Amino acid sequence: MIGWREWVCLPDFGIKNIKVKVDTGARSSSLHAFDLQEFQRDGAIWVRFEDHPVQRKSDPAVDVEAEVLEFRSIRSSSGKASMRPVIVTNVTLLGTTWPVELTLASRDEMGFRMLLGREAFRRRFLVDAGKSYRGSRPQRKKKAGK
Repeated sequence: MIGWREWVCLPDFGIKNIKVKVDTGARSSSLHAFDLQEFQRDGAIWVRFEDHPVQRKSDPAVDVEAEVLEFRSIRSSSGKASMRPVIVTNVTLLGTTWPVELTLASRDEMGFRMLLGREAFRRRFLVDAGKSYRGSRPQRKKKAGK
């Protein structure tokens, strides 16, 4: 059982904690990406981008490279469709790690830097829409002098 928001790990990218909105209304999962650049490697299309895993902050910035699975037309919550690159990476939640397809888009204006859509947790977890952080929260760093 997971809540409507959770903390997950993206081990392939070295991201230990990123807060996600668990969205049963969204089919796809999405990750915040900026400075997105496509390039070729060994005949395949790859993307290079940066991610800010902490909400409302630009530090730290994590540099990521990933192979593009495909480009997919995604309709945003405002109804506008756009073509987005789709990558596959591992996600860890409640001690379980599995591969998830992520569309890449700027989520600066969104409340969460990552959205976990229903295809990502289907047949793995049930969602308790009235609870948050059933998988616990990461420990906060203590401020100097306190």
